[in-house]
Amino acid sequence: MFMFEKPLGMRDTLPSLYNTKKQVRERMTDAIGKWGFQFIETPTLEFYDTVGVQSAISEGKLFKLLDQQGHTLVLRPDMTAPIARVAASRFYQDDYPLRLAYDANVFRAQQREGGRPAEFEQIGTELIGDATTSGDAEVIALMIAVLKEAGLRNFKVAIGHIGFADALFKEILGNQERADVLRRFLYEKNYVGYREHVKALPLSSIDKGRLLQLLQLRGGEDKLALASELASSKEAKEAAAELEKLWLHLKDFGAAEYVKLDLNIVSHMSYYTGILFEVYAGNIGFPVGSGGRYNKLFERFNTPAPATGFGIRLDRLIESLGEEDKQPDIHCILYSGERRAEAITQAANLRGQGKRVTMQDITGVNDVDSYTKQFTDVSYFIGSRKGEQDE
Repeated sequence: MFMFEKPLGMRDTLPSLYNTKKQVRERMTDAIGKWGFQFIETPTLEFYDTVGVQSAISEGKLFKLLDQQGHTLVLRPDMTAPIARVAASRFYQDDYPLRLAYDANVFRAQQREGGRPAEFEQIGTELIGDATTSGDAEVIALMIAVLKEAGLRNFKVAIGHIGFADALFKEILGNQERADVLRRFLYEKNYVGYREHVKALPLSSIDKGRLLQLLQLRGGEDKLALASELASSKEAKEAAAELEKLWLHLKDFGAAEYVKLDLNIVSHMSYYTGILFEVYAGNIGFPVGSGGRYNKLFERFNTPAPATGFGIRLDRLIESLGEEDKQPDIHCILYSGERRAEAITQAANLRGQGKRVTMQDITGVNDVDSYTKQFTDVSYFIGSRKGEQDE
């Protein structure tokens, strides 16, 4: 029954797509390395009581299993928590920032009707120990540079601040439960539902108007002034001021043209504490990447430290690039048994030139014409006389 089936949400990667992913991945990781970030690997399996609990991924999306000692393990659901664990325990010191990067598969259980992958590859960075807005700008500018290096052109980075909407909801609604309802509408980007819910709330027309004004805080630099006008609490004013400073820093990086303001952004990642952002590109309705500041996560590993970072979904990026699966150029050498040595020598010469070479004994092929169609070029070493090559 399950001979050809895969577990829910798991996918096979065939050679042509593998090659496309490899090329895009190499461009991205090379760009990250040029900014001075160092790559790190963490285990696929982590203890539930450490990484599983501290991860922002919901309990229902964790893959759990038991080891032989009865400990509950999880397949890593993200990379931020594992890197925080390593950095806190091994080499983070509070007197200097740490720049780390990763390229890894993560795992999230899916419902049957969801149709989303349960395993996917993420490439990203974590800047640990820098609490400045300059650090946020560096991470966002790096992400933009990485996306451009990967070949993406038509994209925007939507930037918001987790504290702005929270402060506005707290001030007007005064109730976490009521605030969570509005936050859910924003997370699902159900702006029609948000408007209808606000209109039905037992609030003054002024307060309703302020909640509805939040939906207008999406667009260019001019929206920063509107955000400052809407902010009345200390927390909201600080969030608006931080976004204004961030915008100036991104201009210095030459990255502002790829940025737009969106104070409606609400993430499912519970550990975000400040600036957060999402990348949207053509051909796809989901974020290609996301990130933000998470200054409280390291406290859970007994090592307080500010941090910010981003993660890019490689599968969504490739889909947005719209690139066809790339089949690499492969040279085929077809040979008969008596000329095997010549074929091996020729293959070594071509490989020495950096070419991909397949060798195939002609007796192992039923239909030569059909077989050779898959290759870019074909050489024939067929016949009984050495040194004689049939064309």
